[in-house]
Amino acid sequence: MEENVTRTLFDKEEIEKEEIELLLEEKRYREIKELFSEAQPQDIAYAIDGMSDKETVLVYRLLPKEMAAEVFVEMDTDQQEALIQSFSDAELSEIVNELYADDVVDIIEEMPANVVKRILRNADSETRRSVNELLKYPEDSAGSIMTTEYVRFEADFTVGEALTRIRRTGVDKETIYTCYVTGENKKLIGYVSAKTLLLAETDDLIGDIMETNVVFVHANDTKEKASNEMLKYDILALPVTDSEERLVGIITIDDAVDVLQEEATEDIEKMTAMLPSDKPYLKTGVWEIWKKRIPWLTLLMISATFTGQIITVFEKDLAALGVVALTAFIPMLMGTGGNAGGQSSVTVIRGLATGELELSDVMRIIWKETRVSVLCAITLAVVGFAKIILIDNLIFRNAVPLDAAAVVCIALAATVVVAKLVGCTLPLLAKVCRLDPAVMASPFITTIVDAISLLIYFRVALLILT
Repeated sequence: MEENVTRTLFDKEEIEKEEIELLLEEKRYREIKELFSEAQPQDIAYAIDGMSDKETVLVYRLLPKEMAAEVFVEMDTDQQEALIQSFSDAELSEIVNELYADDVVDIIEEMPANVVKRILRNADSETRRSVNELLKYPEDSAGSIMTTEYVRFEADFTVGEALTRIRRTGVDKETIYTCYVTGENKKLIGYVSAKTLLLAETDDLIGDIMETNVVFVHANDTKEKASNEMLKYDILALPVTDSEERLVGIITIDDAVDVLQEEATEDIEKMTAMLPSDKPYLKTGVWEIWKKRIPWLTLLMISATFTGQIITVFEKDLAALGVVALTAFIPMLMGTGGNAGGQSSVTVIRGLATGELELSDVMRIIWKETRVSVLCAITLAVVGFAKIILIDNLIFRNAVPLDAAAVVCIALAATVVVAKLVGCTLPLLAKVCRLDPAVMASPFITTIVDAISLLIYFRVALLILT
């Protein structure tokens, strides 16, 4: 009983997908239709995902009419295109005119030119106007993800008039929970929530009950900035204005979440030395994945040449010292330095991405990382010395001399301090150079720190052992 109660949504989706495939195979279409009538659009889109074009068209036509547009928005681009190709002009017009303008824009941005022309040709004049308005904004701007379907009042409206407008027009709006108040020339002057309207008297003026402290962004601000503003202020919708603060649209929380997810995925890919991809992994071809990964792998492989060259230069000096054991600690030293630098770089990169850190914080960041690095360096040096004495000497009987152990621990401490400072400053340097700080993540940092750690190690060894 408990297993059924705690089954995850993902497990439920898997079961539904298999069930639909079985029903489809047995041509039990009525049961599929009944199953869809009780399901969420997102779950239906998941169940359809992976089907052939012929099966997709067949299953889609079984959807309840009122749900078809919602499912269409959630579907994969390839399946959307297959459906559009199968639609008559009347069917396509019905679907497109049911969608919100920002969803239409998202769809046509992924479609070939001939499909885009057909979509726009079958859209009504109002949808076409809204879509063309949104398409004029740069791809990475807040304007590109906003919707023009929102509820707008004027300050001299009464609450009764406002509620009447919501009843008449709200069905076509993306949200009615937050309504915006504009003044002359549609200049944004405030907002009012549905809760405030419901609790107010019908003859109260909107101008008297509205909130005037409005958080908004300009249409040409980045969509990442807009999404972070919504996250920061914990709001479900964010108004977007032009340069003269006239209301031109709103961004809803679902679009903001999509942006934040895309940005996080892109940062992760860059931090693991891959070029960003705009396709899901299973829908990306082998050659395309190869093209995304090989540039950085090649660059990092070539850059490792410097590490090998440093070892070559100091090889004779190490042999002359007669302390062979020093060579065995090179992997530990390089690995610890790379990990230390990676910790700092990821922390700073994430802080820059969320807006928690700014370039003006550079000295505070360096000072904090310096203190942290010193504490880490002392701890690791002590643990490293104990490890050499207790494990290497007593258990493995490698006979590491005390002066060689001192070299390892001093070099380790110095490497950790330097690695953390390099790790925290390189993302900031990238930001200054207008590069994405994520490119300065672990693989890149590790390559630099490897070379530095070897230089420190060999220099310390020569100073102490000669």
